[in-house]
Parts: sequence; C-alpha cells; structure tokens
Amino acid sequence: MEIRIYYEDTDCGGVVYYANYLKYFERARTDFLEQRGLSVAGLLKEGTQFMVVHAEVDYRSPARYGETLVIDTRLADCGKASVTFAHVIRERTSRRLIVEGSAKLVATTLDNKVKRMAPALVGALQAPPRRAMKERKRTRKERHA
Repeated sequence: MEIRIYYEDTDCGGVVYYANYLKYFERARTDFLEQRGLSVAGLLKEGTQFMVVHAEVDYRSPARYGETLVIDTRLADCGKASVTFAHVIRERTSRRLIVEGSAKLVATTLDNKVKRMAPALVGALQAPPRRAMKERKRTRKERHA
C-alpha cells in the first residue's frame, strides 16, 4: 500500500512526525484485512475487535514532505487469540528503508474480553491476498493457453 506524505504529516522541519508511522501501520493492517476479504466493520458485527497490546518502531531514515511511501505488511505470527504484523516502510522511488516495525494485537469481544479467534478468521489471516490469488490464476491460464 502507498502513502503520500502531506504537509500535515510532518514536523516543522518537513520530516514525518514519528508517531504518524503508527497510523500508517494501522492503515496497512486494514488494507491487509481487506485484501483477504475481511473488514473491521464486518468483524465488529460478528463481535470481534482487535486491540494493539505491543508496538515497536525502528526509525532508519527520515521521510519528507512530498515523498510517497510503500508499506509492506505481513503476518509474522498468529496465535489462538493474538496476531503479530510486521511492517516495512520504504520510499517508493529510491526504495530507501524508512521504518521497520511490528504490532501485536489481541482479539477481544466488544466488552474487551480476550477471545479465541474463529478458525475461519485465522484461515483468512493466513491466506494470500485475493489480488495475488487472482494474479496467479491468470498467469496459470496464460501458460496453458
């Protein structure tokens, strides 16, 4: 997923304000879910929400106003009631490493009680993105044509 850096994202020196990377991680996790046919709204309707219980951010290089960042998000670990996402942010053109980080989330009820994730949810989280599956099917068809 891509994020364009606007003036509002930066500090007075034109560098992305450090806490904004956590917001970018959140957007990337939402995108990760959507690529697998899940939505935050749908999970809430089913009585499941995720809460961040631990986050780490390692700042490698400053991102600046006007740049476009690419966020790569993957599932690093999946337990019975928790998931850990790993995030890598690079500048789109140069591929310069900007930030690496992770976030551990627990599944809870809407009353904030920790709960086990349903097997279908775990399966969806561990599945490849739907766009990638469509691309693989198309490539396979092209090879057999």
